[in-house]
Amino acid sequence: MSDNKECVLSVEELSTMKNASIVGSTSNDNQSTEIGAISHDEAKVDERIRKLKILVEGAPIQSGERPPPKIQKVPFVLRGRKKFDKYYEPRVVSVGPIHHGKRNLRLSEQYKPKLAARFIRESGQETRALYRIIDDKIDQLKDYYHEDVQKAYDDKTLSWILFFDGCSVLQFIYDFVQDQLKDIMIKIDHIAFTLQDLFLLENQIPYEVLKLLIDSSRLSADLKKSMESFIRINIMAPPDYSEKLSIDMDNLDFIPIHLLDLLQHVLVLDNNKEKEKKDIGRRENQSPQTFRSVQELKKAGIDFKPSGSCSLTDITFNSSFFTGLLHLPPLVVDKSTATTFVNLIAYENCLDNFRTRYEVTSYISFLDSLIDHANDVKELRSTQILHNRLGSDEEVTSLFNEIGTDLVPNIKIYKDVRSDVMKYYKSKWMIKLAETYHDHFSSPSWTVLAFFGALLGLALSAIQTWFVVFQPSDPNHSCQH
Repeated sequence: MSDNKECVLSVEELSTMKNASIVGSTSNDNQSTEIGAISHDEAKVDERIRKLKILVEGAPIQSGERPPPKIQKVPFVLRGRKKFDKYYEPRVVSVGPIHHGKRNLRLSEQYKPKLAARFIRESGQETRALYRIIDDKIDQLKDYYHEDVQKAYDDKTLSWILFFDGCSVLQFIYDFVQDQLKDIMIKIDHIAFTLQDLFLLENQIPYEVLKLLIDSSRLSADLKKSMESFIRINIMAPPDYSEKLSIDMDNLDFIPIHLLDLLQHVLVLDNNKEKEKKDIGRRENQSPQTFRSVQELKKAGIDFKPSGSCSLTDITFNSSFFTGLLHLPPLVVDKSTATTFVNLIAYENCLDNFRTRYEVTSYISFLDSLIDHANDVKELRSTQILHNRLGSDEEVTSLFNEIGTDLVPNIKIYKDVRSDVMKYYKSKWMIKLAETYHDHFSSPSWTVLAFFGALLGLALSAIQTWFVVFQPSDPNHSCQH
């Protein structure tokens, strides 16, 4: 097997196969014209009528299994939101064709050849043979991308991008998990930004590419384990939760489309599908419940506690005589949280994504309804539900209020929880009991009164005992003797 220098040269040699030019949109006018576009050209109108007639006379739309969503740009309705562009654009590295070749990313592109060469060397494969594994399947692989993305590149260029980026991504993941990125002199801040860039919707390559490269490597088992560890690290949960999460890349119950899709599925891994079916039949026409903030619920006697798992769907509510307990999954909030959640939401909201139930969108909407002020964050932080590594509680409040704006959640998710919490909240006698307990018996003044009351009780008990033991003899009884 060749050494590192030879592999680098092989990569550079192979790069000459890349056609750097982007194919323009000079295709046939019939392919680029929308059926619904307005035109006074009679020939074009006739062509659109012909295409529409084909749709009308075609086979009826099937309600069975839908094709997986394409890798595409962020939906326009989300990208149009102010201040959100920064969450969709890669900061350090491009992965895949959408942001390929951007000038602001060129400085960090110097790391990709080093990573790719290292992957090829450790794989035990010749560079050209490994490239052909991707190139031979380019017809299937390019179909993972939206048509608008595909048409910007010829097949050879796209094959190169997928191969080169696939090798560098896999090696980055492996070296990150093994703490070996220092060997190729990647700065800490670049590592942090790269971690975020790998989970951007527009910065994805098909998971099938990664799988083909993993299966072709002599380190296949180690690469799979590093992928499992990498996903655990990025689920935004405290270590004592994430380390318990079971991920087996050989036995997944779904086929990931890309890394972001894999992360989304793991975040909602223990979703109760039987409950989903029940909810759909029973409550699908109901409107979403209004909700209260943490402080309002706390005042009504509802306490908060971390759930037993880190799944975003693991939210439950239990109530007793005059107290309630709302379980929420623990979440680590840091500088990557907004970027990750915003891109997960964008992925769930792609028009062709029929695989999702909007679990992440619904979770953020639920959390946003609980957080109105910094004191709400403070309460969730004190109960170990939120772990604030971002800064002040005000920053966390602003974060969730910002990304939770204008979301359309799946009202079936958390439906029972919302209903039960609001039913409890609206029970005025329960609120009165809870407020009395909270405002009086938990206060220092009532604690003192309770202490003196306890002393008085002990004193009365002692007096009663004395009379039982030392009770005088009955004088009438003595006279009779």
